[in-house]
Amino acid sequence: MMHHELEILRAGDEAADTLLLIHDINPISHTAPFIGGLARSRYIVAPSHPGFGASPLPADFDTMYDLVNLYLDVLDNLDSDRIAVAGFGFGGWIAAELAVAGHRKLDRLVLVDALGIKLAARDERDFPHLFNTNPADLLRLAWHDPAARPAGIHGVGWQATISDEMTDADLVTLARNWDSLCLFAWRPHMFNPQLKHWLHRIRVPTLVLWGESDGIVTPDYGRRYADLIPGSIFETIPNAGHHPEMEQPTAFVAAVERFLS
Repeated sequence: MMHHELEILRAGDEAADTLLLIHDINPISHTAPFIGGLARSRYIVAPSHPGFGASPLPADFDTMYDLVNLYLDVLDNLDSDRIAVAGFGFGGWIAAELAVAGHRKLDRLVLVDALGIKLAARDERDFPHLFNTNPADLLRLAWHDPAARPAGIHGVGWQATISDEMTDADLVTLARNWDSLCLFAWRPHMFNPQLKHWLHRIRVPTLVLWGESDGIVTPDYGRRYADLIPGSIFETIPNAGHHPEMEQPTAFVAAVERFLS
């Protein structure tokens, strides 16, 4: 088995049921309130993808295929035999691909405002181009209340996350995250044209969870995503945009716990 060096956030009791979190563009912060909420009853494992955060980027590692196979290795190496997986945004795409590939340990799946599939016509976008859209527009589309966006490296518009409080190290990490996103998801932009045809292969119970105010990937996109996964449940969280785990952490944790329990 190939060895991968990864930065990993861990929280909660190792004896509890394991929940693997697959992050969006930016790795999950240990200070995020939803982490504490989930860790009350789960053992949380949240790696940083290769090339993101402090995780090294291996040579010739540059496709979604590489990321999916890496997370299959992560599942292999976790002690639990029943693991729930939750993916956010870009990480939701990875999680969906992971579930299509299948793994004996994968027990349940949560997709949170996930990207990854092409539903609109060939010449129409399902969501804004994250690299070529004005950062102010991305900020408006991504958050139910942009003024209440938490400080730090969060969100889909990297320029909109920059603030005077950020350190030089934060800026380097932010730039590294977006460079790596470009490497893995520039073309086609944030989707696999074949994925929608294979979502029917997902065999585990699945919750598709969406922020009602998400203007990046709309709830309609989320409903259609859920329709392609046999037996999946679709739920929305009010007063939340593309990051319901950040804007409404209490409601988010409650929804995930209802499903996993």
